[in-house]
Amino acid sequence: MTDQKDENARLNEEHKIRMQKTQAEVRERVKAAQEERGTLIVLTGDGKGKSTSGFGTVARAVGYDMSTAVVQFVKGTWPCGERDLLKKLGVPFHVMGTGFTWDTQDREKDIAAAREAWKTCAEHLQNPDLHLLLMDELTYMLNYGYLDTDEVLSALQARPVNQTVVITGRGAQQSLIDIADTVSEVKPLKHAFEAGIKARKGVDW
Repeated sequence: MTDQKDENARLNEEHKIRMQKTQAEVRERVKAAQEERGTLIVLTGDGKGKSTSGFGTVARAVGYDMSTAVVQFVKGTWPCGERDLLKKLGVPFHVMGTGFTWDTQDREKDIAAAREAWKTCAEHLQNPDLHLLLMDELTYMLNYGYLDTDEVLSALQARPVNQTVVITGRGAQQSLIDIADTVSEVKPLKHAFEAGIKARKGVDW
């Protein structure tokens, strides 16, 4: 029993030393991060959860009584639980409304809808009172050439200094990644849909 107590004491002391070192390192990093401004966050990759993460950030900001807005590209008219909730809390939404390109099968219509949605984005990006803007699935519009990439990048870089923008979607262009402050890539390891499991209300949409 004494040997076990001695071993536990040794392990606890080693753990304490490691945690003290980690604590000191974290405090130094926090101390060094003193610049205060909004950031550009890009959530990309082929995995599930990019829009969910973006909406989570909007919900967090709303929880702190910050002004937020959402523009949804690609999305159609089907139900969206996050949108239903956040609209009740006063978050303004602009939904492109045409749905997936393989459903519309009308390039001109998609481009017109994308550019109309972008006009709303451009207005938000000039509003110094807006704390957070989510541009959901924007990357598709750039990759399809529906929006001018240079125009979008310029507007993002010229936005008010305290405004944060979250952009979601697969295949983020390198030029977008280059100007972003935070980039996360969501990778698919498994997906229920690939196993024939139907998308579930309240979980997948």
